[in-house]
Amino acid sequence: MTKPAELRSVPKAKKASKRPKTVVLKTLSAGGGSKTRVFALDANSASFSDDFLYVFKSNVKIARKKNKERRVRDGRADRTS
Repeated sequence: MTKPAELRSVPKAKKASKRPKTVVLKTLSAGGGSKTRVFALDANSASFSDDFLYVFKSNVKIARKKNKERRVRDGRADRTS
């Protein structure tokens, strides 16, 4: 006879709210003298997955904000596409 399957609980994903100490914000000089800010994280960090989640969510938040500003500037604030 086969053994009954064990039930295991899966932990919920953590919310990335505060910037982890292993994630730093660097300012780089891009071509033409313009400045660009980028997140840098330590690949050997024990909390790499949490750090990566924080950076990803931050980048999505920034991109959505820029896209919204661009739509408003171009007069397309009423459209969602």
